Amino acid sequence: MLLRKLGQARRLSQAAIAPNGDWVAWIEALPGKNGEITGMSRIHLIRTAHAGHVYTLRVNARAAGYFSLAWSPNSRELAFLSTAASPGQAQIFVSRISARSIGKPARITRLQGDLGDLHWSPGGKRIGFLYIHNALRAAGPLQPMTPPSGVIASHIYEQRLMTAAWPGGQIRAVSPPHLYVYQYGWSPRGRQFVISAAYGNGDANWWIARLYTLNSHRGGLRLISRPAWQIAQPRWSPDGKKIAFISGIMSDEGSTGGDLFLAPASGGRAKDITPHLHASITSFHWLNARQILLSEDRGGAAALARLELKTRKIQPIWRGPVSMSAGGWNFGVSLANDGIHAAMIQSSFRRPPELWAGRLGHWRQITRVNAKLRPAWGRVVDLHWRHQAYRLQGWLMLPRHYHPDRKYPLVVSVHGGPGAANTPDWPGTFYNTSLLSHEGFFVFYPNPRGSFGQGEAFARANIKDFGYGDFQDILAGVKYITRHYPVDPRRLGITGWSYGGYMTMWAVTQTHMFRAAVAGAGLADWLSYYGENDIDQWMIPYFGASVYDDPGIYARSAPITFIKNAKTPTLILVGDRDGECPTPQSFEFWRALRTLGVPTELVVYKDEGHYIWRPSDQRDIVRRQIAWFEKYLR
Repeated sequence: MLLRKLGQARRLSQAAIAPNGDWVAWIEALPGKNGEITGMSRIHLIRTAHAGHVYTLRVNARAAGYFSLAWSPNSRELAFLSTAASPGQAQIFVSRISARSIGKPARITRLQGDLGDLHWSPGGKRIGFLYIHNALRAAGPLQPMTPPSGVIASHIYEQRLMTAAWPGGQIRAVSPPHLYVYQYGWSPRGRQFVISAAYGNGDANWWIARLYTLNSHRGGLRLISRPAWQIAQPRWSPDGKKIAFISGIMSDEGSTGGDLFLAPASGGRAKDITPHLHASITSFHWLNARQILLSEDRGGAAALARLELKTRKIQPIWRGPVSMSAGGWNFGVSLANDGIHAAMIQSSFRRPPELWAGRLGHWRQITRVNAKLRPAWGRVVDLHWRHQAYRLQGWLMLPRHYHPDRKYPLVVSVHGGPGAANTPDWPGTFYNTSLLSHEGFFVFYPNPRGSFGQGEAFARANIKDFGYGDFQDILAGVKYITRHYPVDPRRLGITGWSYGGYMTMWAVTQTHMFRAAVAGAGLADWLSYYGENDIDQWMIPYFGASVYDDPGIYARSAPITFIKNAKTPTLILVGDRDGECPTPQSFEFWRALRTLGVPTELVVYKDEGHYIWRPSDQRDIVRRQIAWFEKYLR
């Protein structure tokens, strides 16, 4: 019943305010009977001055998926992608929007492959988009990998930058073949693009992407910057003289956090203009040629600030114990041209996702689609503790029916990444640990060194040190909790997915304080992992060299190196087509535990990748996780 109720939350996947601020559009997913992800959605619009009637935009009567909203510069057209014309194949549509009516969408592409990331040209005559011709799957390493066969790596599916004329729909390829484009931005006059791109495999090479410019009509690729770290969100300044982008140590494409850099548009050395920021920038907007609006992860929660380029002074605007996004993983807002009005999707541990809009820091709630939902978990405390030189932060979820005179078990839930953070979100259906609170557990969500939220020095503090300083930070947090809350130190568990799965495997080889563990998509052996995964380039910034040049640094942090220390009963979960943390890693750890006589169980989910998409599999994971901790911690 609880799992079904959790799936009833209406998912809002994108918010987009019109440049003139008159309209807000958003996308709402259509759930199945038991909260299943159907892939179907719809677009809604509302006039900001008349927050009353909600318009729904559809291509036709057929149920379809809608995504990638993009307003034209004059706020009169809304472009989007939809599968309404042919199931499973998205195409670009444009609908004319006026004060009195929502026009019938016009289809402007007839392509075969994966399309995404729509952006209008400044003059409103062309729409930029990213395109993989004849793609076998959706782009990105979270997706289930295509099963290998034949000659491996004989063909690279490059993601090219394209434009479509409006009206008319004439298609033009802008970026050259063999170059994989990750993100892009138009120049102020629409004559050039700035792109982050790399040659070769798209899933693997995001970590070595460089910054280029190219002409929007005739190409002419020009390298302008070789950043030392990963880069995201390149955007041209309004005066056309500079290009800003986020750069920092990032472990996952799409999970953005770092400092803000400026590079001359003509080429040259990029400069870090927020070098001592005690936060991680997750997205930004140019307000004018002198000011930039920053969206930040500051201490595990969302924040907004204004950066003055001349003085480098950062003025806080707003911070709250919430998560807010215009779409995707990262904190951010959709901003109108006035730099004052914005729209976003907000949620927290106590409030389910809803659309909000209005003046920065003074917005109001627009939707109430999840008004009937109530948390099935306990109160959450913003927790702070110290370890070594760090003041650390995390979230402690209390048992739902909490009584301070009772003793409770505690489960540590380690986030993935490591370049990420536990943030105050309404819990989702994938790898949900909040229901442990409903069953009478404390749940601890730590943000140890290596996490976003406390600046780049903190995010880089686990380089060449996986499993050591970051794990000790977590243990220090557990000790702090057992001193200040009624937690039974004999009933401690640990869990996590991805990097959290690795940390779980590491934990049971380093200490016997945890009496039960659940490792999702973990990493048992960094040496074998290096040759098995599809995204090996992410490892070199963290380990300082390839496994072939410095195998010792990889072995030092590998759980399998210390496997004979393991005594903790461990449940292991993984998708059979996971490219980020391949299935053999889970098999290796499971087989070792079995050989050593440690209670263990391995569950492999068919046709699933690093992210588990199928709702029945998501529910199965939660059931097994709760049952495992109930068995060993009660």
